[in-house]
Amino acid sequence: MQEKRGREGGMAQKDKGTAREGDSQREVRRTFKMLKEVWINIGVEKLDAHEGVTIKALLDSGATRIFMDKRMVARHRFKLKKLERPIIVKNVDGMNNSRGAITYQVEVNVYYKSHVERMRIDVYDLGRMEIILGMPWLAAHNPEINWETKEVKMTRCLLLCGRAKLKEEERKKREKRIATLEEEKMVRWAIDDKKD
Repeated sequence: MQEKRGREGGMAQKDKGTAREGDSQREVRRTFKMLKEVWINIGVEKLDAHEGVTIKALLDSGATRIFMDKRMVARHRFKLKKLERPIIVKNVDGMNNSRGAITYQVEVNVYYKSHVERMRIDVYDLGRMEIILGMPWLAAHNPEINWETKEVKMTRCLLLCGRAKLKEEERKKREKRIATLEEEKMVRWAIDDKKD
């Protein structure tokens, strides 16, 4: 069986010309191109100047980190932090990426709907993309994604998410207020009973 490389950098399909009579012909196409893309508008704020920009970010479950394009960083003058050790970037096939290693990060506030979080984002050459929110972000927020309408809802954040932590703190404060109100009622009843 011969294999042919697809134009998209994808893999292999069976060369139909080599199939023998009676062989069932199957074709497998694998591509690195995403079939469905989901983009969200996020706000990214500089920590030093408190200036922000709105950016389209790609949600990518195949990315093991969170990335910001180096041209976008330069264009908006984000403050770079040099990494002590570079991070080697590997392609899907295990080879080192030709664009080199990650050597800088930026620290920013990221806003999406009612979420705000401080993030360290790796700076890299992303081509046409400005930000990629990879698995660390997806795992922390566990967003509800409608792949048909491309709507993203933040309804099931995990405790790693800052918003989930805030909700938990709010719940504890509410329970404490309820307990305090109950105690106040009992004290009033005790005082009223003594007056009678």
